[in-house]
Formats: sequence, C-alpha cells, structure tokens
Amino acid sequence: MPAIAYTVVASFPDLATRDEYIAWLEDGHIDAVIRHGAHAASIIRITEPPSPVQVEVRYTFSTRDLYDIYIRDYAPALRSEGLRRFPPARGISFSRRTGEIL
Repeated sequence: MPAIAYTVVASFPDLATRDEYIAWLEDGHIDAVIRHGAHAASIIRITEPPSPVQVEVRYTFSTRDLYDIYIRDYAPALRSEGLRRFPPARGISFSRRTGEIL
C-alpha cells in the first residue's frame, strides 16, 4: 500500500501574516498532526512566483488507513483551530490535495 502525501497550501495577504502562520505551525500544529498519524512533515515557503504569498505544508502518512483516521478523527478540530486563528476575513485562503507517493 503506498504512502499518502497530504498537502495544505495557505495564501496570505502579506509577509507578516505568513510569518505568523509559520510560527503557529512550528509551535505545535505540525507536532499535533504527527501525533495523530503523520510520520513526517515539511514547511515550504513558496518563493516563485513571488505573488501570492504562500506556504505549503506537506505531511506524509505511511498508509491510507492512517490518513483516513486522521481526516475522520483529528483533522476537524485542528482545522477549526487554524481557521479561528487565520480566518478568511483576514485575507487568508487554504487549499488541500492528497496523493499517493510512488
């Protein structure tokens, strides 16, 4: 069974908001996702093209079952916390995608 890559891309209105988001990721959010099933994560500060200001977070789950458990049991609360801190009203948007690692 292939490992699963789960990617979250966040777009920000400015660098200060982007940096606040990165600090939040590093201050416990990434660790929470790992505690709940991911076995690795990377934070990528997008540099090209220079606009919009974006951060990509790539989580790796060793199996589809672990990913499915995370999405069902843990993601809703973690997403809710993220949206409370970084709501669309602040000019922030999120997109997500999932794929199999070959």
